[in-house]
Amino acid sequence: MRFLLAFIVLVGSVAVASTLWYQQELKPVDSASSQRITVTVEQGMSVEQIADLLKERGLIRSVRAFRLYLRFTGEDRGIKAGRFILQPSQSVQEIVDILRSGRGEEIVLTIPEGYTVTDIDKLLVDSGLAEAGAFVRCAQECDLSDVWFLPESAGLAERGGIVEGYLYPDTYFVEAQQFDTEQFMRRLLHTFEQKVIEAFPEQLARSDRSLHEAITMASLIEKEASNDTERPIIAGILWKRYSEGLGLGVDATVRYILNKPTTSITVADLNTNSPYNTRKFRGLPPGPIASPGQQSIVAAFNPSETEYWYYLHDPEGRIYYARTNEEHNINRYLYLR
Repeated sequence: MRFLLAFIVLVGSVAVASTLWYQQELKPVDSASSQRITVTVEQGMSVEQIADLLKERGLIRSVRAFRLYLRFTGEDRGIKAGRFILQPSQSVQEIVDILRSGRGEEIVLTIPEGYTVTDIDKLLVDSGLAEAGAFVRCAQECDLSDVWFLPESAGLAERGGIVEGYLYPDTYFVEAQQFDTEQFMRRLLHTFEQKVIEAFPEQLARSDRSLHEAITMASLIEKEASNDTERPIIAGILWKRYSEGLGLGVDATVRYILNKPTTSITVADLNTNSPYNTRKFRGLPPGPIASPGQQSIVAAFNPSETEYWYYLHDPEGRIYYARTNEEHNINRYLYLR
């Protein structure tokens, strides 16, 4: 009797230990990891081969537990061939769900600082994610009235719409087969809300500038500054000129409205009758001219106080500041000939 009881206890202990082992081995390899690993499942691969591949890539803890999971759940025949992006932070269940769904490989899409709606449209076309003009049309026509921080549409450039400047530049992982233009645009806007509005609550609260003014100025800084050292100094100059009612004289605003990012600006261009032309009209343009990066936004909220009122860059990108218009004209003569 004692032998039987001891045997039952032993069997029970083994069963409990096996269950605990099994549950543990189904957990993520590293729940804190953000690594993304591309895995290719070839047509005709067996469950054993797939398990070995996942183990080799550091995506599962145990080949045996993975195979047992497929057998117990009956999902061993549902895995599809293809290229998949998997993570060590995913459990066996999450990995199997992806392999069975057939969701394909993600595309890494980087939106650089200073990009416009038009630039992003071209990037999506070049990446094979959208047709030419689709993103621009969405900026003009998609109903985004529920996005509370976007400005009124009146007076904003047609091609950028109300979203220009609010599409946060960052690296995004995009699933090509399920790409939707409006959803992607909303994702960029949501990232802006997270990384700007939620990240700078104190600056927004104490600033005497509206969010739209600050982002518009940040977009000018993004286009005008060559490095992070220049950003707060240029911000201080432009805010000072703005407060005094002087023209900002930012050529980048003319380039934006004329869609001339690199070609030379002519005298006729500088006379363009548009409120975006800060060479002709005082104050800020009606809206941002690009998506500013984090450092340009920080500079817009935290400008440097200097004695300068003017600046220019020479053809090599070196910057020269001036206290008076006379000094500025001398710099123009010396460095822009």
